[in-house]
Amino acid sequence: MQNYPKDEMPEICDDGVVRRVLAGDANAYEALLVKYTRHVGGVVCRHVPPDHVEEVAHDVFVRAYGSLGSFTLGRSFRAWLTTVAVRTCYDFWRREMRCKETPISSLASGGDLPSAEWMDTVLSADSHRRFHADETRRAAEEVLSQALGVLSARERMVMELYYLEGYSTREVALFLNMSMANVKINAFRSRRKLKQILEKMT
Repeated sequence: MQNYPKDEMPEICDDGVVRRVLAGDANAYEALLVKYTRHVGGVVCRHVPPDHVEEVAHDVFVRAYGSLGSFTLGRSFRAWLTTVAVRTCYDFWRREMRCKETPISSLASGGDLPSAEWMDTVLSADSHRRFHADETRRAAEEVLSQALGVLSARERMVMELYYLEGYSTREVALFLNMSMANVKINAFRSRRKLKQILEKMT
């Protein structure tokens, strides 16, 4: 077997690997795992706490393996795997919310925390660009991390995908298996709820 430097690895055919796995060659799945480990890790780390990234990323590949039969050959495997990753993160928060609830009274308050008015700016149409460019990003991330803990799993994922990552209504609907109407409703409700939380924190 020929060994290649990492930057010279030959491109694999995703459809070909999927066909091999579905035909019974379970070992072939490793090629997809190696190819998409970084991508899945990037998706997961944006939605779950750092100490759970490895665990959830592992769950993504386990779930994807078990669902390969639902993948449509000829489509983008990367896009399909992204959907699996987002839904796995969503399920992570559903489990977490069942185990514990974060009362608003326990959240940090005072200091130089971003205001509810700042949140309106962050959640504007180009929020995903403004959020990542904003000089208060670090403080904002800490506040958002606390405030998002009060939202439901669905509200949290819609908030992150739609407002902070800039995905379209249609994309969020596909990721979370929701109707576009429900995405819009959840986006509006989660934004209003998060603003109310921040008003109590500042």
